[in-house]
Amino acid sequence: MTPFETATAFFHACETLKGWHGCQHYAAADATFSAQSAPLAGITTLKGYTEWLVNFGSTTTIGASYDLHSASYDQNTNTAMFFATFHGTHNGNGGPIAATNKTTHSDYVYIIMMNNDGLIKHMTKVWNASWAMRDLGWS
Repeated sequence: MTPFETATAFFHACETLKGWHGCQHYAAADATFSAQSAPLAGITTLKGYTEWLVNFGSTTTIGASYDLHSASYDQNTNTAMFFATFHGTHNGNGGPIAATNKTTHSDYVYIIMMNNDGLIKHMTKVWNASWAMRDLGWS
């Protein structure tokens, strides 16, 4: 697989809620994660993020899905970028309050940096979490 194919396969595995079990073979064992979003504060590993997303997408919201709008790869920096929209409705099985049955359509970007072995070494998520939380009725 090319690095872009690996990043793309990871993106789809992550977004279809495969968790670390379904994503780990696309990433270096010590892959890191960052985001400037309150719900993701304290998550510093890619493994931690994939597990958080499983919880958010499968227990907190129902009908979790995504639309991928754009994907690109910069060979000079070994970086892939994916722009997508998350869709989900709060069902009350998680989150800060009882079910609101409100829906969000929340845009986000993954910036995935690959190592020399063609595996993910770091991912940054750009996400306006406060917008999504407001949509879901959490603020």
